[in-house]
Amino acid sequence: MKPAAFRYHRARDVDGATALLAELGEDAKVVAGGQSLVAMMNFRLARPGHLVDIAGLRELDHLGADADGRLHIGALTTHHTVEIAPPQRLGAGFDVIRDSMAWIGHLPIRTRGTVGGSVAHGDATAEWCLLAVLLDAEFVTHSPRGRHSISAQEFFFGYYTTALEPDEIIVEVVFPRPAPHAALTEFAERRGDFAIVSAAVDLDADGPAVRGGRVALGGVAALPVRVPEAEAVLADGGSFRDCAEAAAAAVDPPGDTNAGTEYRRHLVRTLVERACEEAVSR
Repeated sequence: MKPAAFRYHRARDVDGATALLAELGEDAKVVAGGQSLVAMMNFRLARPGHLVDIAGLRELDHLGADADGRLHIGALTTHHTVEIAPPQRLGAGFDVIRDSMAWIGHLPIRTRGTVGGSVAHGDATAEWCLLAVLLDAEFVTHSPRGRHSISAQEFFFGYYTTALEPDEIIVEVVFPRPAPHAALTEFAERRGDFAIVSAAVDLDADGPAVRGGRVALGGVAALPVRVPEAEAVLADGGSFRDCAEAAAAAVDPPGDTNAGTEYRRHLVRTLVERACEEAVSR
């Protein structure tokens, strides 16, 4: 299929992009890699009257850790750039972010898709959204009113719905701390398909001894979620299997054509335990 008619605009800088969005209103959408939006337009699931192309804003393409150990990733950085980043560029303790890129689609998608685009799309099963919730990421945004930061916990509202205003764009994602004992895993019918359920954990570990941790899930609600019930098991010294059982009991996943509720719970049990085992092995 072909998209509905639209007008194309190319932004020359960040201020120009947000000013144009403010002028065009809610009928405008930002496009960068286009791996999500263009597909939706082709199926007429999205019909913006205007596209504002920000792909040429190279100042939004950067990746690196600062002196305080925080990882800064520009909105136009591609998944593949992160996937092949050497350890000295990514910074110590962020291997989970690089390793998670292999779950995103296929190589052509990873070479075009962008970090900011994935976050702004707000898919509850997207790897970047899940990592952001797990690791307390901050999204730096720009609008005609200036720049400000939005925490991942406050950013996602529901299915493909976020805190971004119509005239606002993401310029950078910041991960505030290393996560040396973290892992992400997921299940899809075929490699590269959208995940049915995804699980990520960040353990507070000293070798094999686990003192606590964070557990986050995708595909079980309208947005990626933390699971405090499973985290409590880890804090109390429970086993990874008990943690996984607690996670499965705490969620009420939707059933759809891809999987039923009980099957998603079964996947939660399997994936949380697997993620814990991978994380502690780091």
